[in-house]
Amino acid sequence: MTFQVNHDSFAWPIRVYYEDTDSGGVVYHSVYLNFMERARTEWLRSLGFDQSALARDRGLVFAVSRIQVHFLAPARMDDALLITLTLAKQGGASLHLHQQILHMPNRRPLVRAEVRIAMLNRAFKPVRFPPDLLQGKGREAAVGERVDSFTDFGSIRNKETAAHE
Repeated sequence: MTFQVNHDSFAWPIRVYYEDTDSGGVVYHSVYLNFMERARTEWLRSLGFDQSALARDRGLVFAVSRIQVHFLAPARMDDALLITLTLAKQGGASLHLHQQILHMPNRRPLVRAEVRIAMLNRAFKPVRFPPDLLQGKGREAAVGERVDSFTDFGSIRNKETAAHE
């Protein structure tokens, strides 16, 4: 699997398996949260953030501190889904994201979520993003521009959005 950036969103494809469904043959509600977590993890990985190394070497973890989910329609076994993520706002110790789960190939929204991710220390207390993390690792974004921080990813997103309006 590969990730995609489609205008203003990071996107990660997922297929629904039997294990994801309930006895009615639809995706069980908590599984959608797992799908969104995978997309967030892959987004961070695409920006050059190794979450295992951050936890091991610096005692820093990303954790969901708030999530509001709107279930719009069910997904079923073997459906192809696209999980999207848009960085809406970056705070000193948090990221605010918009996520959607779309049914493919028609991109019909199945789930929408507002997610706040916090940076936590070893004691699971919120801490500000270390300056070197905000400076980033100089990875290339999938849209072909250099990404040096979450903020730069947001400016690429905004530039892409403006170009298509």
